[in-house]
Amino acid sequence: MKDAPDVSPGAARAAGQDAVEGQGARQLPQHNADSRRAASPTVLVTGATGFIGSRLIPRLVSDGFDVVGMSRRRMDGQGAGPSKGVRYVQADAFDPEGLRRAMRGVDVAYYLIHSMEGGSDTWQKFAEREMLQARNFLEAATRAGVKRIIYLGGLHDAGRNLSPHMRSRKEVGEALASGGIPVTELRASLIIGARGSSYEMLQYLVKRLNVMVCPSWVKSMAQPIAVGDVIEYLARCLTADATAGKVLEIGGPDRVTYEDLMRMYAGRLGRRLFILQIPFLTTRLSSYWVDLVTPVRASLARPLIDSLVHDTVVTDGAMSDIIKIQPKPVRESIDIAIGETRRLAAAGEQQERGAVVAGNGGQGAGRAAVLAMLVLLGAIGTSYYWLDGRADAYHPLWLSGLALWLAAIVAAAAMVAAGTRLGYLIAGVLSAAAVAFWLVDNAHVALGAPIIAALPSEVIVVRNFAGATLAAATMIVSHLMFHGKRHR
Repeated sequence: MKDAPDVSPGAARAAGQDAVEGQGARQLPQHNADSRRAASPTVLVTGATGFIGSRLIPRLVSDGFDVVGMSRRRMDGQGAGPSKGVRYVQADAFDPEGLRRAMRGVDVAYYLIHSMEGGSDTWQKFAEREMLQARNFLEAATRAGVKRIIYLGGLHDAGRNLSPHMRSRKEVGEALASGGIPVTELRASLIIGARGSSYEMLQYLVKRLNVMVCPSWVKSMAQPIAVGDVIEYLARCLTADATAGKVLEIGGPDRVTYEDLMRMYAGRLGRRLFILQIPFLTTRLSSYWVDLVTPVRASLARPLIDSLVHDTVVTDGAMSDIIKIQPKPVRESIDIAIGETRRLAAAGEQQERGAVVAGNGGQGAGRAAVLAMLVLLGAIGTSYYWLDGRADAYHPLWLSGLALWLAAIVAAAAMVAAGTRLGYLIAGVLSAAAVAFWLVDNAHVALGAPIIAALPSEVIVVRNFAGATLAAATMIVSHLMFHGKRHR
C-alpha cells in the first residue's frame, strides 16, 4: 500500500538520513542548445508541506539544488529556518494556468499529489480528480519544457484486481508517462514515518485500543519502508540517469503482515494488544471504525483500507542494482517514527496542529466536561439504591439495566479520555437514553399515573428532572465534541 502524500499544511522538516554516497553526475542531460540551467537544475516539489514533500525539500537543498516548493496554500515565513533557500509558490493541480506559472524555469518536477481528502461528495470521486490533476500537470510540464518527472506511487500486485486507490495510483503514473517527458515512477509499500496517513492510522489504533476487532486484511503481507529511505531513493533518482523512464519498486528488508506491524508497534509502547479477526467485517465498516477511534477521516481511511486487502511486496529488485542503499528494518523504522512523533509533540512544531495546541483549551475543557458529566450521570443512576425506596429498583430487569448503564458509562469515559470520537458518540447515546428514562419515570406529573414503576417520591421527581437536565447538557456537549476538530 502506498502511503499517499499528505497535503495538509505543516512546517518543512528535514528527515534524519544515514550518510550515503551519491551516484552519477549532478548535471542533467541537455535536450537543446539552451543550457542556462544545466549546471544547477531547478527542481519543483509538489505537496511541499506534506508528508514526503516537507522532508524531500531540505534534502534537495542540502544537495545544492535550486528548489521550488509548490503548495495549494500560501506559505508564510519564507527564507527562515529549514525553508531557507527554497522559493515557494502557491498553485493547485486543478488550475492549469497556476501550474504553468509554477513550472516556469523548472527542469525536474516531483509529483507528490493525491486527492483523497474532502467531504463524501468529493472523496468518492478521488480517482477522477487524481486523473485530472495528472493530466493538468503533464500538460503544464510539457509547455514549461520540464525535462523529467519523478513520481511516488504505490506498490501493488499486478496480477490481481486493484482497489480503487491503488488503481488510481497506477493510472496516474500511466497518465504522467503518456507524454514525451521521461518519468521515473517509484512504487512503495507502507511508508513508516510520523504524519504518514497509513502509518498514523495503524499507530492510533494501537495507542487507543487494547482489544481490536479487525477484518482479514490484517493478514496481508507488506514490505514497509522508512520514510527516510524513501527520501533517499527520491533524492538520488535525480542524479541516477538509469532510473529515467522506469517503474521501480522500493521496500524495506522485512516482509510482515499488518497484524505483525501493529504488534511490533504495541511492543515498542509497552502495550499488550489483542486482535480478534472477523472475516465478514467489510472495508467500509473498518473505515467508519477508524474514523471513530483515530483522527484519520473515513474519507481517507476507506481507500487506504481498501488497499490493505492485497499484498504489497517487492517482486522486482531492479532498484537495488541502480541505487545501492541499505533500507532500515521495520523495528528500527518504527523506533525512528516514534522518536520523531515525540519530538514534534514536544516542540509543538505542527502549524496546523499548532492551532490545535493553541486551541486545545477548548478541546480539553470539553473533554473534561463530558467526563465529569458521565461521572455525575453514573452517580444519579445508582441513587435508586440509596435515595429511592421503591422495590422496583431490585427487579432483575432494573438490575441488568443498571449494570449495562454503568458498563457503558465506563466505556464512554475510557474512549473520551483516549481522545476518540467514539467516546462522544457513546456518551451522546447514553445521555439521550437517560433523558427518555427519567422523564418517563416522571410521567405521572403530566399523565396522573406512573408508567414504568410505582409512584416515585417528591425527592425522586426532583432527582429525575435534575438528571434529565444534566443528561440533555451531556448530549449537547458530546454532540459538539463529536463534530468538532479532531484531536490527536
